[in-house]
Amino acid sequence: MQALWLQDQTLSLRQIPQPELRPGEALVRVTRAGICNTDLELLAGYYPYDGVLGHEFVGRVEEGPAELLGQRVVGEINAVCGSCRFCRAGIPTHCADRSVLGIVRHDGAFAQFLRLPAVNLHTVPDSVSDDVATFTEPLAAALEIQEQVPIGAGQRVLVVGTGKLGQLIARSLRLTGCDLVALGRREQSLELLRTQAITTITSDELEDRSFDIAVECTGNPAGFELARRALVPRGTLLMKSTYHGQLTLDAAAVVVDELTLVGSRCGPFVPALERLASREVVVEDLIEATYDLADILEAFEHAARPGALKVLVSPN
Repeated sequence: MQALWLQDQTLSLRQIPQPELRPGEALVRVTRAGICNTDLELLAGYYPYDGVLGHEFVGRVEEGPAELLGQRVVGEINAVCGSCRFCRAGIPTHCADRSVLGIVRHDGAFAQFLRLPAVNLHTVPDSVSDDVATFTEPLAAALEIQEQVPIGAGQRVLVVGTGKLGQLIARSLRLTGCDLVALGRREQSLELLRTQAITTITSDELEDRSFDIAVECTGNPAGFELARRALVPRGTLLMKSTYHGQLTLDAAAVVVDELTLVGSRCGPFVPALERLASREVVVEDLIEATYDLADILEAFEHAARPGALKVLVSPN
């Protein structure tokens, strides 16, 4: 099969063997896959990974359990052992021996086929198109914020960063009834949020120490500092980005203001699919381009442009 291979921070399109299934796994023919900032960070060397990139996908099951054959599915990206203390405690996303689709020891979705444990797969409602279903994994990551921190009416919440993930975070937080503001730099992305009835500001308009919760999704130190400055004493800062390199912070300010820092990663797929099916979260306006797998190197160049929104790939 054709696949996008990452090795030594270099991408190449090559022919590799079709995945061989292990017990309990399913083979999925990938119909769409999305380029994520994590893919770009892996290319930049943020984590030592060699293999097929890609973890946002939708496809059809070709081999596996009878009840899944022919079904359109999306998949949770952590393949876990099921027996370590984290798995036994019901937090498999922190499995001590996990592989992660397209990120850690598990070939990913920028290929004609992928394999995942069948238990990771979720069927996609007929009302949700392939393009929209590709957003399930990043929307689930956005919804994880609400799993970790209670958010509702009366709370002032700031989202720092209005790129691909920031858009989904703001659009999902809008449903909580909180007093929501999104901070960004690019007028195009700010306008997209205003069409969703979300208040937007730029950094020049930010009032320090005025928000109860700040969500940092820029992945750079300047964004983190804006989020920290925005918080009232005993506020909560959610870190939703992967960082390439070291992050420095004003630890004294964190201690003096008794801030809570919360790391946030993968999230729940079922609520994400429900939000997409009900159109409570709309994503079509975030799709900037779609490329065939043969043109995926060009797709990555597009996705790396400053301000680029979601770039999709059609492997089949």
